[in-house]
Amino acid sequence: MKIFGFAGYSGSGKTTLIEKLIPIFTRRGLEVSLIKHAHHTFDVDQPGKDSYRHRMAGCSEVLVTSSRRWVLMHELRGAPEPGLGEHIEHMSQCDLLLVEGFKREHIPKLEVYRAEVGEPLLHPHDRDIVAIASDKKLETRLPQFDLDDHVAIAGFVLKHVGLE
Repeated sequence: MKIFGFAGYSGSGKTTLIEKLIPIFTRRGLEVSLIKHAHHTFDVDQPGKDSYRHRMAGCSEVLVTSSRRWVLMHELRGAPEPGLGEHIEHMSQCDLLLVEGFKREHIPKLEVYRAEVGEPLLHPHDRDIVAIASDKKLETRLPQFDLDDHVAIAGFVLKHVGLE
C-alpha cells in the first residue's frame, strides 16, 4: 500500500483537491482509500439513531452494517488520540492510501497553499513535503503545481509513490 499525504491549513483547498484527484486515480484502475484528520468535535452519527443511542449509553465501539456499507465508530472516552500508524492498521489493503491532515507525520506530502488563507508556508519547516500546489507562484526549489492542474498533480503523486 502506497501512502501519500496532503497538508495545509483549513480553507486551503485540501479536500477539494483530493476530491478532484481520486477519479483520476480510480480511472487508472487503482483502488484508493483515505484517512482524514478532522476537528475534534466531528460526528458521523445522528442523534436519535440506534447507533448514536448505543454510543451515548457507553459502548466503546459500534459497528453499523448494511448490504451497501459498514462503518465502525470508536469512542476514545478520554484515551489519547491514536497516531496515523494505528489508523493505517485499520485500513483494508488498497493501492494508494491518501492522508488528509496529519501535518506532522513523516510521510511524503503535498502542501496545499492558498495565499488568501493568510497562514505561513509549511514546507520550509517540514522535510516531508515533496511538492506544493498553490494558487500563486512561490519561491521554492520544490516541484510546484497550479492548484487547479489536477492531472499534473495526480501524475506527480503516482510517480512519487512508484505507481507510474
